[in-house]
Amino acid sequence: MTTDTLTLDLGERSYDIHIGTGLVDRAGTLMRPVMRGSRAFVVTDDTVAPLYLDRLLASLDAAGITHGHTILPHGEHTKSFAHLEALIEALLDARCERSTTLVALGGGVIGDLAGFAAAILQRGIDFVQVPTTLLAQVDSSVGGKTGINTRHGKNLVGAFHQPRLVLADTGALATLPRREVLAGYGEVVKYGVIDDEGFFAWLEAEGTRVIDGDEAARRHAVAVSCRAKARIVAADEREGGVRALLNLGHTFGHALEAEVGFSDEVLHGEAVAIGMVMAMTLSARLGLAPQADVERLARHLEAVGLPVRLPGQRRWDADRLLHHMAGDKKVKDGTVTFVLARGIGASFLTREVPAEALRAMLLDFTG
Repeated sequence: MTTDTLTLDLGERSYDIHIGTGLVDRAGTLMRPVMRGSRAFVVTDDTVAPLYLDRLLASLDAAGITHGHTILPHGEHTKSFAHLEALIEALLDARCERSTTLVALGGGVIGDLAGFAAAILQRGIDFVQVPTTLLAQVDSSVGGKTGINTRHGKNLVGAFHQPRLVLADTGALATLPRREVLAGYGEVVKYGVIDDEGFFAWLEAEGTRVIDGDEAARRHAVAVSCRAKARIVAADEREGGVRALLNLGHTFGHALEAEVGFSDEVLHGEAVAIGMVMAMTLSARLGLAPQADVERLARHLEAVGLPVRLPGQRRWDADRLLHHMAGDKKVKDGTVTFVLARGIGASFLTREVPAEALRAMLLDFTG
């Protein structure tokens, strides 16, 4: 089987990202060299557990790693103080020590929650990411952003805490519902729009293979995405500058998610897809990007089945979206930092967005 291995270079805190099939069954062997002790504790959710937990635990047994585990409810609402407390108590009940490695088996919710628990338990323990969704494999499992949501917004409580290892088993994507694959694909497209027009063109030609389950195409898409994110995180780990480009589409997308109460009415990747179209539309209206690139982006997203307009089952309000955006983590001195673009593959950061232009764009999307 073919496996791609990338390294996120952070000096003493560098770690490898393995991408390929069968990695859940090899997890113990791959983890053992980076563990400080011989004990692990696995956290997963009630959707992933029946599919992969026994296989992961068997791999730990084969590597001589003792282990415990806990299973949490699936869904965005698990990223909460209540479930963080439940996980911390489960770890303490199991007598986890500073040398214990926490293993996050699941999608972005489990990865974010487990990473935050690892950051604060006993002032920091090691953790390993075993992402099982496309979105987690190409985005949330890499880079050390961990956290939970509050009623004020998404990921407003958290910590930067890098994993010791990422095992992206692309075989796990075969059990994902198509809607979840598409949601992850929204984050894949993001990397092309940020600074890689060539990758965007590849997606235009091969994106349906990624979505339909072609293993080579999926591995390539995950590898290119992870390589792009690793490069940006290595240059700016704590988001003081260039790393904020990874938020393309997210300022708008998080506002959409907040408006639906972080429910599955709009999945994260769907919100990002709509958010990217909003960002490109605003860029064009400000005279920064060609309208042809707005249409090119929307055409590709629509062609694969991602939304480019707000879903019509509710009445959207521009001012409510602006209210949510005002609580975004990227607000500084009351001003939101936006990721806009001069075209596909040429994104940039700015805080100089006229309020009337922003509101007019949102009114067109919500009207």
